[in-house]
Amino acid sequence: MKTLEKTAGKTPAPQQAEAAQSSGSQAILEALIAEGVKTVFGYPGGAIMPIYDALYDYNDKLEHILVRHEQGAIHAAQGFARTSGNVGVVFATSGPGATNLVTGLADAMIDSTPVVCITGQVFAALLGTDAFQETDVINITTPVTKWNFQVTDAEEISETLAKAFHIAKTGRPGPVLIDITKNAQLQLFDFKGYKPCNHIRSYRPKPIVRKEFVEQAAQLINEAKKPFVLFGQGVLLGKAEKEFKEFLEKSGIPAAATVMGLSALETDHPLHMGMLGMHGNYAPNVMTNECDVLIAIGMRFD
Repeated sequence: MKTLEKTAGKTPAPQQAEAAQSSGSQAILEALIAEGVKTVFGYPGGAIMPIYDALYDYNDKLEHILVRHEQGAIHAAQGFARTSGNVGVVFATSGPGATNLVTGLADAMIDSTPVVCITGQVFAALLGTDAFQETDVINITTPVTKWNFQVTDAEEISETLAKAFHIAKTGRPGPVLIDITKNAQLQLFDFKGYKPCNHIRSYRPKPIVRKEFVEQAAQLINEAKKPFVLFGQGVLLGKAEKEFKEFLEKSGIPAAATVMGLSALETDHPLHMGMLGMHGNYAPNVMTNECDVLIAIGMRFD
């Protein structure tokens, strides 16, 4: 019969449990939750599958809306952002999945809609080798995004996503694309939590307002005989509907809306002349031509 040997005077040291590590994919989902994201629109594919695998454990915190095409995902995210006031989030795979987002990115850029797109990418070691479904999504999307960035290491995920959300929703809102290689999604690392970003040294979301220009504008308005106001989506994006209405009522100046700014003022307001443009109302088009001072608020002359 075998007996157990005893070591006199020695107590075995307790084994220390290894600190739990997180994958890059888990860090991505934790970042989204920390940013208040509850809904994601997307279509899975090989290069972004690790995120979808991790998503299974976050079903109680993140709702995923499965679309049938990546373009549908980004347009749905745009609509979500515009109606909720929150950042729309999109998942797409590499190659054709990423390129299918371009039209939606351009639309979000033009319409100032805050969207963050997270695309999968081939392993970092395969970048530049014409690997399967590898496309240079960063250079492709540079003209149609406020900012884009490629993540190749999981340690970069938290800081990059924090910057992405900050840029997407501040200043003039717009789309941001973050391309994350598959190795970064799978990589295990010591995730130290997520810290939202509220300042980036090289990023200036708010323009400098020069007091003398405001005074000059006020003088022009006060001296005008037939002033007219054109207002657009900028009034809504700046959450300035109340101040805008007070300005109109105090000055008594009539106004017309662009199609994107229609809801910034009640359409039955006596100073609301309707919509400007070839598809708009007759009166505001005539008034725009005949005014002596045209005041543009929250709109572009496009």
